[in-house]
Amino acid sequence: MTKTFFVDVWSDVVCPFCYLGARQLTNALDGFEHRDDVTLRHRAFELDPHAPRDSGQTLDERLAMKYAMPIERARSLNEKLESDAAAMGMTWSMKLARPTNTFDAHRLIALASTQGLGGAMSERLFRAYFSEGQLLGDTDTLNALATDVGVGDADKLWQSDDLADDVRADEDQANELGITGVPTMLFDDKFMVVGAQGSERILDVLTRAWTRR
Repeated sequence: MTKTFFVDVWSDVVCPFCYLGARQLTNALDGFEHRDDVTLRHRAFELDPHAPRDSGQTLDERLAMKYAMPIERARSLNEKLESDAAAMGMTWSMKLARPTNTFDAHRLIALASTQGLGGAMSERLFRAYFSEGQLLGDTDTLNALATDVGVGDADKLWQSDDLADDVRADEDQANELGITGVPTMLFDDKFMVVGAQGSERILDVLTRAWTRR
C-alpha cells in the first residue's frame, strides 16, 4: 500500500452521538485486521459556533430551548442517551453537563494531534463533559485536562491564535463536503458514515473501503 489509509472523523466534544460514535469506531477498529495501517484524524466541527463559554443552563434546558420541546421531553431524551452509553460501558451524567463553546477545545485537540495524542485528548474531553460536568470552555480546565493526557504547551495556546486556522480549515472542509451533522466519518476519502450507526456498520464500511483499494 503506497498511500496512507485515513479515517477522518468530524465531531464535537459536546455531542453525545459523537461520543457514542467514537466508541463504536474504536470497537470497529479493534476488530479490523488492518488496524495498524489505519491513521485516524480528528476533525473539528462546532455544533454551535456562537455558544457562550458558560450559558448557565443545564443540558436539559439547552435542548428544550433549541428544539422548542417541553423540558420533560428533553430530560427523557438525555436519559435515553445515558442508557445507550451505559450499554457501551460508559457512565454519563447528563444533568452535570455544562453547555459551552468548544472552539478552544478543538484547538487543544489539534495541538494534541501534533504530539500523537489526538485520540487520547478527544476521549478525555468527552469524558470530562459527559461524565464529570467540567466546563470545556474554560482554559484552566483545558490546561488541566491536557496535563492529564500528557499534552505539552497547552497554556501557550490561549496567548495567541495558534491552531485557530486549523480548526477553521476542518470546518471549511466539512462545509465543502456537505457535512451538516456529526459524527461524520470519511474512510479513505471514498466512503462516508454519518451518525452513530453502530460498530458492525462502521466495520462493514471500513472493510469495503479497504477492499476498494
